[in-house]
Amino acid sequence: MNEKKKQERAVVHLEKDGQHYYYGNLKALTDHWDKDAIGVSYAYLKNLNISGDKPFVNDKCVIRRGIIITSKRHHSND
Repeated sequence: MNEKKKQERAVVHLEKDGQHYYYGNLKALTDHWDKDAIGVSYAYLKNLNISGDKPFVNDKCVIRRGIIITSKRHHSND
């Protein structure tokens, strides 16, 4: 019997200039945006406890961390 599992994945949400961008982790975000663009470095962000309730906010952006919940995974032989 194949077990169906609910998938949960971390997501990092960047809000900048009224636009919304989503990344799998802080490193991916800071690989795409440099310190000049978002006003903060990866080294600084990784030491913060960013969450949906405790975002990082500065004059250039807002960064939140959360969870994406997807439907249960179905195997092709189900």
